[in-house]
Amino acid sequence: MTKTITFNELRRIKDRLPDGSTHRIADELSLSVETVRNYFGGHNYKDGRSCGIHIEPGPDGGLVVLDDTTIFERALQILDETEEVSEAPQA
Repeated sequence: MTKTITFNELRRIKDRLPDGSTHRIADELSLSVETVRNYFGGHNYKDGRSCGIHIEPGPDGGLVVLDDTTIFERALQILDETEEVSEAPQA
């Protein structure tokens, strides 16, 4: 399944992730941390690999086509978990 979003939207998702999320996603998906960082716009191909994103220049940072949405979907799940915790009533 592919997904197209703007580069800036992808970066906003990454920036909203709690500390340690990149490592968590890498561990859960058996990927290197650098590969997950590359997915969100990093450029370290010495330690990480390309992860199926294609960036085309344009407004709002350009368009990003995600060939594989697994990392993207996991990031959204983590954000949902974080929001659920922050919205829970305090005792």
